[in-house]
Amino acid sequence: MDLDDGELMLRYARGDLRAFETLYQRHRGGLYRYLSRHTRNPESASDLFQEVWSRVIASRERYEPRAKFQTFLYRIAHNCFVDYCRRSTVRAEVSGDAQDDWQGSLPAPDDERPDSRAELAQTVARYKVALADLPAEQRDVFLLYEESGLSLEEIAVITAVGLETAKSRLRYAVTKLRHALGTAAPLSSAPAAVIGIKVVVEGG
Repeated sequence: MDLDDGELMLRYARGDLRAFETLYQRHRGGLYRYLSRHTRNPESASDLFQEVWSRVIASRERYEPRAKFQTFLYRIAHNCFVDYCRRSTVRAEVSGDAQDDWQGSLPAPDDERPDSRAELAQTVARYKVALADLPAEQRDVFLLYEESGLSLEEIAVITAVGLETAKSRLRYAVTKLRHALGTAAPLSSAPAAVIGIKVVVEGG
């Protein structure tokens, strides 16, 4: 049976390097996408990615599994990004020519015809611009919801806001992204599904 993340972290604190490797493999994809979509700059995302894992390593002996490991990990990631913004003193870089891993993380289109690829590229471009245009607090909640696997309650803890505030920020973000994509349909349907937006609970 697979060990849960908390047990793996405790084993790593006792010197089990394979436990850390398992944690790293489980969470590296979502963590990198979270940072990459925040910074819109591959070099900055890679630097923050390394910083997050360095902090995880440094805190291994103090780790207590009182909350899920994802909460622990993404709180560190959130704080690293906040520190990065403070250091930068400007909005995160936006580079239209930067190559990131978004395309590689997308499902392959059903049809490889040039018109289908062009439509997908246009959809992804609209999504990236809309995501970049979101207020930082809305983008943060949305990306945490998309990439971390955490509940809204846990995201509220990470971002130090109330649950209703976290819900409101997520709803506003989703509404704006839907509008940018030109669809009022659920986000689980095309074209939104091709860019990986999960279904969001509207109520509550």
